[in-house]
Amino acid sequence: MNSRITQFPNRMVVALSRFRRGMTLGVRAAVFDAEGRVYLVRHSYTPGWYLPGGGVEPGETFVEAVGREVLEEGGMAIDAPPELFGLYLNRTISIRDHVALFVCRSWHQAVTLKIPNPEIVACGFFAPDALPEGATPATRRRLAEILKGEPLTPDW
Repeated sequence: MNSRITQFPNRMVVALSRFRRGMTLGVRAAVFDAEGRVYLVRHSYTPGWYLPGGGVEPGETFVEAVGREVLEEGGMAIDAPPELFGLYLNRTISIRDHVALFVCRSWHQAVTLKIPNPEIVACGFFAPDALPEGATPATRRRLAEILKGEPLTPDW
């Protein structure tokens, strides 16, 4: 199947949701394995490598959302409360888009995902000093803040 055709509906949903919603709340997770590598995903609907994450659903806490997103995008269940690292405004999406970043170091593989799938086209753990080509600038900035103590910025 033509990948451009399968990507179109996902991109259209994302674009339309930006106009229908008021303020959006999202989560991202920096999930590290025992070797200190970070888990990244490549989505079907946008270019680049990202920390796993997504929107907070109505009635869902940030911690519940990050747990759900890590399970959906990595098949991982978080074993200990994730650490809230920072809150950001994602001006590249909308002046109404806010992201809570969590750090997760205690987790286990709960399910094996079939990759590629309609949402995730590639994923894996990467050494922070050897991120894949296409890792987004925001992903690189967040990892520098977490791992190198770079100053936190208010924008995603």
